Amino acid sequence: MSIRIAPSILAADFANIQKEVEMLNASEADYIHVDIMDGVFVPNISFGFPVMEAIKKHAKKPLDVHLMIVNPDQYLEAFKKAGAETISVHYEACNHLHRTLQAIRQLGCKVGVALNPHTPVESLEDIIEEIDLVCVMSVNPGFGGQKFIGSTYSRVRKLKSIIDRKGVSTLIEIDGGVNQVNAPLLKEAGADILVAGNFVFSSEDPLHTIKNLKSLS
Repeated sequence: MSIRIAPSILAADFANIQKEVEMLNASEADYIHVDIMDGVFVPNISFGFPVMEAIKKHAKKPLDVHLMIVNPDQYLEAFKKAGAETISVHYEACNHLHRTLQAIRQLGCKVGVALNPHTPVESLEDIIEEIDLVCVMSVNPGFGGQKFIGSTYSRVRKLKSIIDRKGVSTLIEIDGGVNQVNAPLLKEAGADILVAGNFVFSSEDPLHTIKNLKSLS
């Protein structure tokens, strides 16, 4: 099965956001990845509900929303209303992760958990049955254009082993530094979804770049 591609809209030209979203609609991308940063959990600020609602207005692909924020529980319903189809919260930001995941599920969204590079994937072993998607950070979260962390491959293999052993269908998403070199290696390790930001939007032909990522993998 072809790997799924989720271009990160954070790397798009926000002066032409409608055009950028329409480009993704016409592409072979499977999702639009939406990074939400609060300047507290990560040292950067992205955008809030008005911009996300504007993206949703034009998007024909599912919105894969990645919350890099503290206290995500208080905003879950608002992100659902703004158009999120998948909501991923950070393991490191949730004091009561199981409760947060239940709240996402009750909203009718798919449930995701993101892991920072230093967080062992084994941390999810006892709760993996509750998770639709694990977003494995392959860079330190907060900024685009960072160098891919090589230990990601072994982390993906470990996570895939847990998923297989538990007999669940949880998807593995990779976020950060994805390119034409590591895409096939990530798929081989067990990845299902690749998030690509600068690699897509800074290319001369984003449509071809997205198509090529899928074929490389």
